[in-house]
Amino acid sequence: MIRVNNLHDIPWREGLTVQDVLDHLKYSYALITVTLGDELVEPERYADTSVPDGCAMTVFHLAHGG
Repeated sequence: MIRVNNLHDIPWREGLTVQDVLDHLKYSYALITVTLGDELVEPERYADTSVPDGCAMTVFHLAHGG
């Protein structure tokens, strides 16, 4: 099991990636940022970064305006 934003528990499976979790939660914001534990995951690595079982994942999107 992994926990996302301290709100969602997602069943873990072998080969689960950051992109899989984002797709599962329907997170598709343009400026999204992800950390696994204390490690920042670069957007170009979402599809090939594995999420370890028991991991705390934080997902947030940057908002900007004037």
